[in-house]
Amino acid sequence: MLGLGGLWLLWRRPPAAGVPAKSLRLRKVASGVSPGSTSPRALNIFDRDLKRKQKNWAARQPEPMKFDYLKEEVGSQIADRVYDIARNFSLALDVGCGRGYIAQHLNKETVGKFFQVDIAENALKNVLEMEIPTVSVLADEEFLPFRENTFDLVVSSLSLHWVNDLPRALEQIHYVLKPDGVFIGAMFGGDTLYELRCSLQLAETEREGGFSPHVSPFTALNDLGHLLGRAGFNTMTVDTDEIQVNYPGMFELMEDLKGMGESNCAWNRKALLHRDTMLAAAAVYRDCNHHLSL
Repeated sequence: MLGLGGLWLLWRRPPAAGVPAKSLRLRKVASGVSPGSTSPRALNIFDRDLKRKQKNWAARQPEPMKFDYLKEEVGSQIADRVYDIARNFSLALDVGCGRGYIAQHLNKETVGKFFQVDIAENALKNVLEMEIPTVSVLADEEFLPFRENTFDLVVSSLSLHWVNDLPRALEQIHYVLKPDGVFIGAMFGGDTLYELRCSLQLAETEREGGFSPHVSPFTALNDLGHLLGRAGFNTMTVDTDEIQVNYPGMFELMEDLKGMGESNCAWNRKALLHRDTMLAAAAVYRDCNHHLSL
């Protein structure tokens, strides 16, 4: 059994009097904090170009919907959170939209116009059917090309765990939101892929005398409130949910991760593992799941 721990985030900016909303215009400088600046605390954990290639590969498969089950579920639940808010949103933005897993569950009575941003052009070309008027923008989620006070609603589903500078990404989302705007998002966190991580580490340590990270790091729940506060959000609710998916074995899980575009892209990943190490890891994973299911 694989436990996929989701971090459900509902962040709202309270109204601020006297702050005019600006018309929608793309900014030449792709930064929502201060044009031309870089964050001194920025990390470089992930190969963003590799992540773009992974997502593009997944989006152009003959049957991408075969691997969409998790993103469909989370997108649907985020849409439900939008419906829980008793207001209409004239202009909305999806950060890291993929094939449109949130927008397909929303209606034009709730959202007037929907902007979808992703780094993978194939995902934007292969979006799911939806009734809301949409605009697709090819851009990096780490550098949103929109002006201040633009959107009434920003959503994000299973994308922000791949950004290198999460504090800066949250600051940019805060920047493009109107003063009374709403941000609803979900990201993997905590012990996601715990069994896979442990199985690979144990097998590699036993067979090769040490291990390299094969599962990307995830943000801890306790860190999120602090990051949100630093980004400027001062009214927030952070919830956790857990979605558990059963897989016959480790190789089936890894195949699905690849099909989702969720393979590891950390710079310090080890490209290949020996065959006997992989078989040993699969055995550990199978044994781990056996004990969890008792």
